[in-house]
Amino acid sequence: MSDATFLVQAWERWEESSFERLYGEYAFALWDALERRLILARDHLGTRPLHFHRGRDFVAFASMPKGLHALPEVPYAPDEIKVAELTALIPEQGVRSFFQDICRVEGGHYVVITRERTVSRRHWDPAPVSLGQWRGGDAAEAMRAHLDDAVFACLRGVGGNVGAHLSAGMDSSAVTATAARLMEARGGRVTAFTAVPRAGYSGSPPPGRIADESTLARATAGLYSNIDHILIAGDGRSITDGWDRAFFLLDRPLLNPCNDLWWTAINVDASRRGLSVMLTGEMGNMTISFAGLELLPELWRKWAWPGLWREARALVRSGNMRWRGVFAATLGPWMPEKLWIELQRRRSGSIQQFENYTAMRRRRIEELRLAHLAAERGLDPSYRPRRDAFESRLWVLRRFDKGNFQKAALAGHGIDQRDPTIDRRLIEFCLSLPTSEFLRDGETRALGKRALADRLPEDVLAERRKGYQAVDWHEGLCAARGQLAEELGRLEDLPAVAGLLDLERLQSLLVDMPDTGWETRNTIEKYRLALLRGGAVAHFLRRASRTNL
Repeated sequence: MSDATFLVQAWERWEESSFERLYGEYAFALWDALERRLILARDHLGTRPLHFHRGRDFVAFASMPKGLHALPEVPYAPDEIKVAELTALIPEQGVRSFFQDICRVEGGHYVVITRERTVSRRHWDPAPVSLGQWRGGDAAEAMRAHLDDAVFACLRGVGGNVGAHLSAGMDSSAVTATAARLMEARGGRVTAFTAVPRAGYSGSPPPGRIADESTLARATAGLYSNIDHILIAGDGRSITDGWDRAFFLLDRPLLNPCNDLWWTAINVDASRRGLSVMLTGEMGNMTISFAGLELLPELWRKWAWPGLWREARALVRSGNMRWRGVFAATLGPWMPEKLWIELQRRRSGSIQQFENYTAMRRRRIEELRLAHLAAERGLDPSYRPRRDAFESRLWVLRRFDKGNFQKAALAGHGIDQRDPTIDRRLIEFCLSLPTSEFLRDGETRALGKRALADRLPEDVLAERRKGYQAVDWHEGLCAARGQLAEELGRLEDLPAVAGLLDLERLQSLLVDMPDTGWETRNTIEKYRLALLRGGAVAHFLRRASRTNL
């Protein structure tokens, strides 16, 4: 039967209890004629978008805000508070969207609309008690089975070829390799895409990062004869070239303009090759490759001193951490906030503040009480280690709403992006495991390494560095220098922008752009984060305000 028929029959039998039985990615609207109520719902993490507007005598809903803006009764203006929250990287909670008077259904929620009221309720809220305790057995074998099931589900409707993002990391590699194994059984192929710097690029990545991920990605692809490996190289084009199209497709500000270049380039190439489904592994670090360092404060909290000492010593001996890092991970969650911040300042010479990475005006930060809001939503700008693995992963999984990005890939390129690492059954399995499965004998990501040993190269499993896609991002910034100056120059008369962003600082950064040192933390904060994200936010506010500027 069709998905719609399946859904209606489930609702007729179980109503709200249907959510316990629904798996996969979905967004739906259902009219309950008996109760005279409208139900709007999204899956556990909200991978598909759904927005609505309640007027004086009507309710309208659509996947994206642009669908609602087709109605003359719906105003067209940005929600400046929501934009400010995003600029400060505050977790997305609540029903506000980036447009005034347009609400979003939150991931893992359903909204009930009746004549009298509108109520949003959470339908996915796992807890350690509800998930139960891991009852033993081979956790690695169980993880492989869950990963196989998750990837198999994402291959639904795929013909003879599926696309996949393939980096140097474990997550995308695990998804790509698993897809290759499953596709081989049906005579199909996987086209794997890896973003790399432009040919001849010689710049350095930040410490501990990989500038060119093609070597490790090629090692994974080389294990499977049905993987076609495609390198998508940077070309130095202006980083602002796609902002107008991104505004139209996303209906929200770009969060990371640097990544948009290679993300778009991959989608364009995949579409040209006739692909319709792209597999990703964006949330694998919360599931299959979770590091497990929260075990240290968990052992401290339980006063399990012998186990804590053994694990700490093993971490140092294995080279995964230094003693300073062990102490920070163990005691950091329990330190007074001021002490932690002072220790960070002494170590790095600075402390993380909203103004550092956002170029927001201090006055506006205080007016909106963003520091208080961040604390309410679990964001610590100093990124103190977290004390509980379960809560830490759940917080990250819910932090950002990616629904609009999924829809943008589908609308703009005909590419349906699917992430097996957010499969609800896989997530709940990983959340049910004790943290000691992920950190064992000083080995971080221990469970993922054991589970994936049958399908990934040893070099990929052993790699400790993280990839740094768009390492040549500054070339796109330099190419956009004139366009950014023009963009910023015409925004001083737009109150929504001038009141939120320190335009003088952004213009000064453009004038004083360096020639080298793009890999340093200070330069990344100023230019990759504050300037580029600030420019993207300003562009969104200008377009959403429908000015003549």
